[in-house]
Amino acid sequence: MRAVQLTGPAPDATTTRVVSTDEPRPGPGELAIEVAYAGINFMDVMARRGDAGYASGWPYTPGLEVAGRVRALGAGVDRFAVGDRVAALTRAGGLAEVALASADVVTAVPAAVPLPVAAAAPLVLSTATLLLRDAARLRPGDSVLMHSASGGVGHAVARLAAADGAGPRLGTVGRPDKIADGLAAGWDVVTARGEDVVAAVRAAAPGGVDVILDPTGTANLELDLELAAPGARIVLFGNATGGTPTPLPPLARLIGGNVALIGFSISRLRDTVPHRVAAALADGLAKVGDGGLELPVTVVDSLDRVAEIHDLLATGRGSGKYVVAIGGE
Repeated sequence: MRAVQLTGPAPDATTTRVVSTDEPRPGPGELAIEVAYAGINFMDVMARRGDAGYASGWPYTPGLEVAGRVRALGAGVDRFAVGDRVAALTRAGGLAEVALASADVVTAVPAAVPLPVAAAAPLVLSTATLLLRDAARLRPGDSVLMHSASGGVGHAVARLAAADGAGPRLGTVGRPDKIADGLAAGWDVVTARGEDVVAAVRAAAPGGVDVILDPTGTANLELDLELAAPGARIVLFGNATGGTPTPLPPLARLIGGNVALIGFSISRLRDTVPHRVAAALADGLAKVGDGGLELPVTVVDSLDRVAEIHDLLATGRGSGKYVVAIGGE
């Protein structure tokens, strides 16, 4: 089968290949999926550049979300049958013609949901759902601020927050030319970091922001604390900048500001409470199928173009959610 393979850490596509390799076989509790479409994510870029905890070893096949049809069942798997349309959050290996997934994080795809959209749901839509509802405990009317608002997760959060009755939805982006992308994603106000973010956010949320979602490590934590309303929940869910995180603020500052600082990892949830991830995935796909939630995607036509998209994401030039067509519908 064909698969994307990273032969070692690199800041660019120099170690990325599309190779022929053996088809994986499912072990107990797993199933093999004939991949129709797979999501392309910034976490692939973090693995490519060698960030700790992302690539399990070299060579490494990235890819964390797939949609397609069940190809084979491992021992003990009885909730699915060969040929079922499914979406899954994988540990790795999704950017390939066949991928393995634990049955605990595989969900049937409703007939009304196209497989390219389903391929964007296991990581992006599940993350957005769990960020807002479990981690941040979004309440109707809460204001929401998100950094990297024009990316795939940003698109999903903007739409899901609106569907869940959020108040002002505010985003930041890394460059002025990404503002239009952020607004197209559904954010009410979008500001480029480096401009006067505080003034823009205060104009929309004078009392501060209730929910702040930050995938940039601690690079913007001082800004987050400055913008936080009393009772705010700041959720840190990545380290996109790749640098060494700075120390967290002292306890007295959090207590004095009545601010909660929360960590979030979809990968750890997949490994420790997979039923919560599967439930979030099923809920998101149901909303898409019912027409209550839109999840736009950009379809890339071949595994041979994955490295190009990784470069777009790595340099901040990507927009929205990318999926790659591998086997098609």
